[in-house]
Amino acid sequence: MNTQPWDVIIIGGGAAGLSAALMLGRSRRRTLVIDTGSPRNRFASHMHGVLGNEGASPADLIERGRAEAAGYGVEFLADAVERVDQTDDGVLVRLREGDPLHARALIVASGLVDDLPDVPGLAERWGKSVLHCPYCHGWEVRGQRLGILATSPLGLHHAQLVRQWTDDLTVFTADIGPMDDATIHRLRSRGIRLIASPVTEVLGEGEQVTGVRTSDGNVTELDAIFTAATLRPRDEFLRHLDLDRTDTPMGSFLAADQMGQTSSSRIWAVGNVTSPGGNVPMSIGAGASAGAMVNMALVTEDFDRAVAIADAAPDMAPADYWEQRYAGPDHMWSGRVNKVLSDVAADLTPGRSLDLGCGEGGDAIWLAQNGWIAAGIDISPSAIGRARTAAHAAGLTDDRISFAARDLSTLDDAETYDLVTASFLHSPVELARGDILRAAADLVAPGGHLLITSHASSPPWAEHSEHHTPHFLSPEEEFAALDLSPDEWTALAVEVRPRETTDPHGNPATIDDSVILLRRER
Repeated sequence: MNTQPWDVIIIGGGAAGLSAALMLGRSRRRTLVIDTGSPRNRFASHMHGVLGNEGASPADLIERGRAEAAGYGVEFLADAVERVDQTDDGVLVRLREGDPLHARALIVASGLVDDLPDVPGLAERWGKSVLHCPYCHGWEVRGQRLGILATSPLGLHHAQLVRQWTDDLTVFTADIGPMDDATIHRLRSRGIRLIASPVTEVLGEGEQVTGVRTSDGNVTELDAIFTAATLRPRDEFLRHLDLDRTDTPMGSFLAADQMGQTSSSRIWAVGNVTSPGGNVPMSIGAGASAGAMVNMALVTEDFDRAVAIADAAPDMAPADYWEQRYAGPDHMWSGRVNKVLSDVAADLTPGRSLDLGCGEGGDAIWLAQNGWIAAGIDISPSAIGRARTAAHAAGLTDDRISFAARDLSTLDDAETYDLVTASFLHSPVELARGDILRAAADLVAPGGHLLITSHASSPPWAEHSEHHTPHFLSPEEEFAALDLSPDEWTALAVEVRPRETTDPHGNPATIDDSVILLRRER
């Protein structure tokens, strides 16, 4: 699993959560779905009213949805969330079994639990012939002998609705108490039978309801029965955050705007956890909207952060500047080895190597994969964290590769290396680059090599203001600045090498690299 901080964590892998995950995966967001595998509609064998999926299995929809989201890089974790806490830059999600996880944003799509009336024979037939939504199941029991077990005054509205699907409807009213004459007259006007005696048992054969027994000993024969459960949203893991809630006749639910954002700027909520009446297509739509809005919120934050760093850069120390750059959401580099390094190292006998300013580890990882015992150093702890993650993902062990977060200007290693590399060690803030490169030369063992690759010019697509045009040292100037003894060093290459690349629009382009390759003789 990706161990970097996540862009978004989604709690709940039902229709709403997967829809949000699909949108975020397609937006190139590092997204994790945490799910216990118990969606609300798991008791039903078929979905209805879901365009393009009429009669499909809910489990099949979830399986296809997971595969689609996974195709865009979304990852999944089977665990339960115990607690969510807000941090300065996101949320911390604490799990029942795994280690805590950090994300920039959270989408709660954990659904709700239907707490059914405590009547024998009811729960075991839930979703089969004990039903709650006539839009979801009414067609399948149309024209049959139907019942309503009313658990609140809302049950009388339920009765009027279900009457659309059958002429043979019985309502059991004991749990709602006495009814006024006008309500009784309204229901009976369409032939609805009312029974005030309490229900003591739902009768049936296997999953099929056959009738209802009441406390007076009578049995009413039925083919299916509708009831309204007590709805309990699965949001206990964030109740301590005191997010705004909305009280409804069906219970208290998280308050969220049309796009799913709660009263927290980092937390969204979609699906039945906030909208108890939402069916599958409604939940899919809500998840898609929330996924898009979360991505837009992160896009805005990315730009705000980049502007703040750019504005502050002239006054920042190198360590602070580079840590802020690497701590951001975007990977700085491609992860591929620099071509100059791969070309040079291919002709060398593998030994021990050190990469200065290793960033996210692409060069060091390539060296380790090609026989070297590789080490990398960078000033940014976040860069080193990403490099270690990438090395682990590549299957490299600690005895083959290591990384350390250190200030390059204080290099004083007693160890020496067969190859020391510094690729594009440039910085927009003040960095003692010359001192670093001279210190790097001291780390090369006799017979070993020092490889310095630098920009020799700006990319052809770069734009510069009239007040700021960058100056790049020529290879000869850079070599002279190293001030190395000719008795100890042999220059194997001091040259400019053109490199084929692509511009930001994908068009072929060529850029010049300054290459200095030296061998230490003694």
